[in-house]
Amino acid sequence: MTKKKSELLHGTLELLILKLVEREPMNGYGMGLRIQDITDDALRVEEGSLYPALYRMEKRGWLKSAWQATENNRRAKYYRITPTGRRQLHQELARWGAFSTAVAKILEIA
Repeated sequence: MTKKKSELLHGTLELLILKLVEREPMNGYGMGLRIQDITDDALRVEEGSLYPALYRMEKRGWLKSAWQATENNRRAKYYRITPTGRRQLHQELARWGAFSTAVAKILEIA
């Protein structure tokens, strides 16, 4: 039996990215792998969604990037969270908490 990949709910990608880079700077490729690893391959973020989100978040001032060498000596853009991004992360976590609580209530009743 194979696992079915889940689609990310609209708006959760930015939350996941902010949470990942809160812990440590990461490049886009590493973020995608980390999401797959943490979720036991249940979630997969495609490059066509990930990189536009990173550029959008950097433009909003939530992330800052710098080119660095990877473990394989390749150049990659590493992203880190900014103070503005940290504030946004806390707002997104509050929204996610309210949303998941609301869904849980419906699932308990239905």
